[in-house]
Amino acid sequence: MITLASLSVSSFDWEVPRSARDDMRVCRRSSILLSKHVHLLFDVGLEPMQKETPAYKRIVLKLSGEAMQERGGRDNISLAVVREIAERIKEVRNLGVQVSIVIGGGNIWRGLAASHRGMDRTTADYMGMLATVINALALRSALDQIGVQTRVQTAIDMRNVAEPFILGRAIRHLELGRVVIFAAGTGNPYFSTDTTAALRASEIRADIILKATKVDGVYDRDPKTDAGARRFDQITFSEALAKRLQIMDSTAFSLCMDNKIPIVVFDMNKPSNIRDAVMGRKIGTMVCDELPSDVKIQAT
Repeated sequence: MITLASLSVSSFDWEVPRSARDDMRVCRRSSILLSKHVHLLFDVGLEPMQKETPAYKRIVLKLSGEAMQERGGRDNISLAVVREIAERIKEVRNLGVQVSIVIGGGNIWRGLAASHRGMDRTTADYMGMLATVINALALRSALDQIGVQTRVQTAIDMRNVAEPFILGRAIRHLELGRVVIFAAGTGNPYFSTDTTAALRASEIRADIILKATKVDGVYDRDPKTDAGARRFDQITFSEALAKRLQIMDSTAFSLCMDNKIPIVVFDMNKPSNIRDAVMGRKIGTMVCDELPSDVKIQAT
């Protein structure tokens, strides 16, 4: 019902003509209330819009460093690409979802690869942590520019550029609607950013980890080299371990399995995928705890 007017009348009589009364009988879905206050109310038959409700309240979005690059581009960080990622994050944040992000540094530096070329592994890994901070600052800048309050928290103290990681403060930022980016890994060498995502998700009690990748899910074989590779729609942690599927490194995967944190692996290149994942729509591959007995693991 839509209120078109509210008129106040005092002591005069309000007489409705016969023709008007006839019209009111015809307009069965309209009503006129005459009293001290005259309300003209008309039912225009509009159904209330159904507001979509996200499936998850608090998420960890895991981005690779390569997600910051433009395909075929020479820059380590493409500002246009970062802006596009920021817009997708804003869309999810505007749904009322608490968004935290863990971002890799592979577009700038890969510690493991450098160690294989002769560099000390610990030094190489610390350099990789610094690369994640660079990416986090770039993403924070893009989010700030589109009106999304964002905080970067680092596992290595560098107060001039970011906050130190403090669990209570991170959760408070999320509750206030701010995006929190966790950078510098776990602060320790020999741990990947996948492990960081699993650790932070466990600490902040996230509902799910959304792992953005270059492929559209988890396959039984490498789809780049095997045209017959099949994609799983949903799979359990134990099945993934038995099949030796490379979803995350073993440390990260164990953390998710022990703390029962589901993982959705999806293609980052499709703009709507982050929103679709948050809304609980079927995209990519869901990796979770044991499935009900009547649910069968599907591969497509």
